[in-house]
Amino acid sequence: MGYVQEARENHVKKKVEEALRSKMKQKALKECDQYTSKYAQCALGRTLSVVWACQKLAKELNGCLHQ
Repeated sequence: MGYVQEARENHVKKKVEEALRSKMKQKALKECDQYTSKYAQCALGRTLSVVWACQKLAKELNGCLHQ
């Protein structure tokens, strides 16, 4: 297999991976919308304190997104 052919195949594989990752992200965000909303409400108006004030909600959101 030549270098050009291999480069084309790698490019196609990368595009497929990107498309799949995008679809998975959209699905996860849709399924975890309630957690996203709760976290956004908690974070509203906060800066640095969001780290500890919304920690429980952040863990719940991450748990949902990683399912």
